[in-house]
Amino acid sequence: MRYTLRQLEVFVAVARTENVSRAAETLALSQSAASTALAELERQFDCQFFDRVGKLLRLNDLGRSLLPMAAALLEQAGEIENILQGKTSVGLLKVGATLTVGNYIATLLIGAFMKQHAECQIQLHVQNTNTILQQVANYDLDLGLIEGNCQHPDLEVEPWIDDELVVFCAPDHVLAGKQHVSMADLLAETWILRELGSGTRETFDHAMRHHQSALKIRLVLEHTEAIKRAVESGLGIGCISRLALRDAFRRGSLVPIEMPTLDLRRQFMFVWHRKKYLTASIRAFLDYCRAYTVDAARSDELNLPLIK
Repeated sequence: MRYTLRQLEVFVAVARTENVSRAAETLALSQSAASTALAELERQFDCQFFDRVGKLLRLNDLGRSLLPMAAALLEQAGEIENILQGKTSVGLLKVGATLTVGNYIATLLIGAFMKQHAECQIQLHVQNTNTILQQVANYDLDLGLIEGNCQHPDLEVEPWIDDELVVFCAPDHVLAGKQHVSMADLLAETWILRELGSGTRETFDHAMRHHQSALKIRLVLEHTEAIKRAVESGLGIGCISRLALRDAFRRGSLVPIEMPTLDLRRQFMFVWHRKKYLTASIRAFLDYCRAYTVDAARSDELNLPLIK
């Protein structure tokens, strides 16, 4: 072949970092060695994979076409090397999880999975839905565990487990003891919500799409725990996953405001790049996640440890 795995490795690293120096650092190469490898690959095939924008190298159409195939080939080559060296095929796995999934399910799943596969290394990145989708699309993550909608044409989506948001308030709030809460009651209150770009906010906005202009949004916070504390302090009412509120409801520090007229249902989902090679690590972790949740109809019914 007229190309080497090292050349492809440099190409993929430059594509992900958009800079030869940073790519060289990730591969423990000198900058000149990385530059030479990339230049030789382009020279051998009389083509260019990047547009030069100042100090940045941005993938052009040819580079974007090559990236998924090159990344998949390198992952397969890594598995072959592990087999030849007598190592297990379960190795490094880069997982991204949205905040609800990451804070309440993913860490437990990863801990249990790594007890079964002691040689496995897992990097967990917890961000909102939009960020996770972009990182999976850019091959920065092997797998995403998300709670929002995904319409990205390059990503494969698999439904995982049902989830549901719930409106909630402090136990001494005026709505806490009310038998029937109307939409007018909700619109009269101030709200503490997740940020735009999060799956939670997307589901809430869709459920309240006919009342958006009347909402009184007091605070927008990026973390569910911060929203819970703000609501406990009497700053307003909120709407997040029942899973995140399960232990607070049990303690009585927060109470649900049931609104059967609002459709606050959604799904947690797996997402990966359509052209990505699913390594043994990815396949094993997906199977473990599926098995872990198979007996639960909804996320808040999972057998999870209590949060004190």
